[in-house]
Amino acid sequence: MNIRPENTSLVVMGVAGCGKSSLGQLCAQALGLPLLEGDDFHAPSNVAKMRSGIALSDDDRAAWLDTLAEQLRSHPQGVVLTCSALKRRYRDRLREAAPGLRFVFLELTQAQARERVAARPAHLFPVSLVASQFATLEDPRDEPGVLPLDAAQPLNDLASAVVRWVRGTQALSSLENLS
Repeated sequence: MNIRPENTSLVVMGVAGCGKSSLGQLCAQALGLPLLEGDDFHAPSNVAKMRSGIALSDDDRAAWLDTLAEQLRSHPQGVVLTCSALKRRYRDRLREAAPGLRFVFLELTQAQARERVAARPAHLFPVSLVASQFATLEDPRDEPGVLPLDAAQPLNDLASAVVRWVRGTQALSSLENLS
């Protein structure tokens, strides 16, 4: 049986290659929530830009974030969303759509991200854009409802930490060994 607080919604966030999709899938399964892959909601023009090695601008991301916000609103019983959510204003836009929204911030080094992205050649995101993600990233650790985790830790350990955090069975301070 999946036990979680009512109306639990969370975003698994971070730069390309941090493991958002993998962790999001495990968390959604463990919490009994639907999974929404943020990349599935990009406009074709955004996908074409990324595949061509062109970083997305704030303007490019605006309609995408509006769509993701609508998706959050359409899942009032809870959802797990994977989304880079690189800037505070992006996260705030999502928070407006889902009060109480939580973020799991997967941290890794630029070298780790480049290695991981290079290992998935069929993905829409090329290695050449990894640096732009780090340049855009605004650290969310001082924001409310954010759980920072070391993306290099074993995936099952990360999922367990998120589930404990969502269920409130482990204080955030005791998760620091994973970040």
